[in-house]
Amino acid sequence: MKHIVIQNCWLCSPTFEEIVPVFADIDIADGHIRSIRRKDFQQFLSGTDKTGDDPSQREVFDAGGRVVTLPLVNFHEHFYSRLAKGLPVRGKMENFREILQQLWWKLDLALDEDMIRASVSRGAMEAIRQGVCCIFDHHASPNSSTGSLRLIQQVLQDFNLRAVLCYEVSDRNGPGKARQGLEENKEFIRGLHHSDFRGMLGLHAPFTLSEQTLQEAAKIMSELRTAIHIHLAEDAFEQEFSREHFNISPVERLARYGLLTSDTILGHAVHLSTDEYQKIESLGSAIVLNPDSNLNNAVGLPQYASLPEHIPLLPGTDGMHANVSRTMKQLFLQARSQGFFFERATAWIRKIYLDMYMQVRKFFPDFPSLQVGERADMVIWDYIPPTPIRQENFWGHFIYGILESQAHSVMQKGEFLLQNHRFVEMNEDELQREISRQGERLYKKFITKG
Repeated sequence: MKHIVIQNCWLCSPTFEEIVPVFADIDIADGHIRSIRRKDFQQFLSGTDKTGDDPSQREVFDAGGRVVTLPLVNFHEHFYSRLAKGLPVRGKMENFREILQQLWWKLDLALDEDMIRASVSRGAMEAIRQGVCCIFDHHASPNSSTGSLRLIQQVLQDFNLRAVLCYEVSDRNGPGKARQGLEENKEFIRGLHHSDFRGMLGLHAPFTLSEQTLQEAAKIMSELRTAIHIHLAEDAFEQEFSREHFNISPVERLARYGLLTSDTILGHAVHLSTDEYQKIESLGSAIVLNPDSNLNNAVGLPQYASLPEHIPLLPGTDGMHANVSRTMKQLFLQARSQGFFFERATAWIRKIYLDMYMQVRKFFPDFPSLQVGERADMVIWDYIPPTPIRQENFWGHFIYGILESQAHSVMQKGEFLLQNHRFVEMNEDELQREISRQGERLYKKFITKG
């Protein structure tokens, strides 16, 4: 039984919707927190604190006064995007539809199993370095769809990460590819028997989905008791398209088929009316905010003050990067730019942070809260508070300190994945070489096929 003690850390666990930092040692055995021993921080500063038990019976890791939190969760990721850096893209990319057509819809058609494996490996390493240990991935590889979710699971399992996986169904490549995507979701969900993985029904966006596909999605949801993960109203074009072709809003289209539930994940939701937001709120669906992607694609940002209070708001990256901390800092700064006073902007980030953990527990009820007896999943941030850290000023440390820091060490089930900024039990150099080999193959495909 592995026995690890993390000494001298500021343990910041959610307690009754508040964060109460405690200076402590964390005793971990058999993948769970065995005990938490509070300590005198002043003795630590003076160097007079001593640990009494026998170090020969355990591994000791000195956090040196750093902050420990739960791992972060990325609720909207695209691992398949990871080889897209520097690709020779041809054609205009002056609006959102052209960006999809010239880059992303060419990229996903080019992917094969080796490229998918390399993409997920890169994304997993990036996630761990950013303290992200649970990912809701939205995958697309129309010419290599069959078995793709199982492949992604296998790679993430090797990295000891948790994930909720889905395949992005779309009619953009014809009804045959749409059926293949639906089948990939069904087969993955039916065959899944692992406590660290869940499946959802992935749908691209309403404007690329036929009525027949939405009907079939509703049947699958009912049959498998699952929910959808979908892009919604990322660009204003989707509203125009929906009203022109169906005479209703995209939210109404999804609601008509019963696709909006309390487990539904809606990516973006930028261009929605007050009535649409209220509809989402009434049905309990969650919205994932992806500010970096929205800025990069120039599609606009939600007016954050218009988002109803009771919609779960979650952080995502939309495949641009793995850095959920960056997402949350962007959301804070954008809220300030949109007129939120400091107190309101801070309360808003607090809501997103706590919503993140409430939502993930719908999928993983054992997702911990850093209490005795729970799984030992945690991040030791490379942040030593320069001033006293207390319940009343935690969010100031979080927004201006923790979110600006890197993960120093990352633990899942009592095992270090990252320790002192270095991966444990992983040949990173060889992984990076394979990623580069597959990236070169993708690059050549873009050159030859445009």
